[in-house]
Amino acid sequence: MAGRIRIIGAASGLGAQDGGCADGPPAFHRSQAWHELARYPQVDWGRTLYPPESGGHSAVARIAALCRQLAQEVALTLAGDDFPVVLGGDHSVAIGTWSGVARHLGGPLGLLWIDAHLDSHTPETSYSGAIHGMPLACLLGRGDKRLLDIGLRGGQLGAAHSVVLGPRSYETEEMAFLRQMGVRIFDSAELLARGFAVCLGEAMDIVARAPNGFGVTLDLDAIDPALAPGVGSPEPDGLWDGDVLAALRRLSLLPGLRALEIVEYNPDRDSQGVTAELIAELIGEVLPGISGRSSPHGLGLKR
Repeated sequence: MAGRIRIIGAASGLGAQDGGCADGPPAFHRSQAWHELARYPQVDWGRTLYPPESGGHSAVARIAALCRQLAQEVALTLAGDDFPVVLGGDHSVAIGTWSGVARHLGGPLGLLWIDAHLDSHTPETSYSGAIHGMPLACLLGRGDKRLLDIGLRGGQLGAAHSVVLGPRSYETEEMAFLRQMGVRIFDSAELLARGFAVCLGEAMDIVARAPNGFGVTLDLDAIDPALAPGVGSPEPDGLWDGDVLAALRRLSLLPGLRALEIVEYNPDRDSQGVTAELIAELIGEVLPGISGRSSPHGLGLKR
């Protein structure tokens, strides 16, 4: 790994009830937070991808087309020895991100899914029909056929090496599905009872054992909305931003980390740009580990 971070925007809100996340990547690219982060030569903005125009096609078909394009872009980034950071967009773009990583690796990977939700519905169990509530199920091989087999035939993830960290709003059907698949879930009650650091350590052990490496996807709604208001589906009583920053710092030091994804940034709700600044800090925390720099304190970006 050359140690250069390449940001790929995935500007879609098609999978959500509130489409404001579609402007997340371009809004961040215009922000002062990005301009400060761009001062570092190890960070590069690659491309921002958009779903195709409707042309009579359904939202699912357009999401599938974007995910195929995103998978190709992520695989090409990895083939060029760069580290992809995908910035969404609603969480349906994860289908493309992790399919691209799996395609490059030639096999399923592990995944740490940090989120307020489980995102593991199928069309048969979903209450809303929103695709951003289904990507983890799709990556595990269940869901609308148009959203499957984008990187590999079958599942893109190894369920035994995948973890959901921090969910606090979900349906029983999702929990039953993930437990049946063998995905480890550290919900908000367990985090409170055992402590974030302890649960994170166990989660890291699980994903780090994935034979092909692992990725991290962070839905910003995992963080308490008082600290990250600019999100698509805010939920109260979330994670402390300091814990998430420290988690990314630790995860970036693991040699198996292949990519990072940060999703559900909604600039319409971002009071005074604090969420954009947090995104820049989050990316800054992985840079020392990815680039091999010795500093343990990220880039020192401050909100």
